Amino acid sequence: MTETLQLVMTVNGQACAVAVHPFARLLDVLRDDLRLTGTKEGCGEGECGACTVLLNGLVVNSCLVPAAQAQGAEVVTVEGLAEGGNLSAVQTAFLKFNAAQCGFCSPGMMLSATDLLRRNAHPSEDDIREGLAGNLCRCTGYSKILDAVTEASK
Repeated sequence: MTETLQLVMTVNGQACAVAVHPFARLLDVLRDDLRLTGTKEGCGEGECGACTVLLNGLVVNSCLVPAAQAQGAEVVTVEGLAEGGNLSAVQTAFLKFNAAQCGFCSPGMMLSATDLLRRNAHPSEDDIREGLAGNLCRCTGYSKILDAVTEASK
């Protein structure tokens, strides 16, 4: 019989408790147990940013975070960016500028952009590039993403 850990945390503003394997990754708990599939697994090594979430307000690669580390924490996924059924400014700008081409990197990009705009409401292009540096995109060439983040900052 495999032991489990009772993980209690707040995800996208909702308290939740889930029994998880003690060595589970936060990414797996979000996707498999909580069915929040907006968070993607790209590399599983913390290099691509597809699994980016906010953990207690900090940008993290959820593929590298042991689920147990989220005990009592507040987690925000891409699903949690919208409020009251309305998309966030970042989500709206990504739609407007078609910055989501295949969409695989988009959740991580949006969370990193949201974090950047919380820290710097009017970032320069260099600031945006630096703020998104941990997120890789293979489709867009980044120009539409940069335009979207610039728009969201207005």
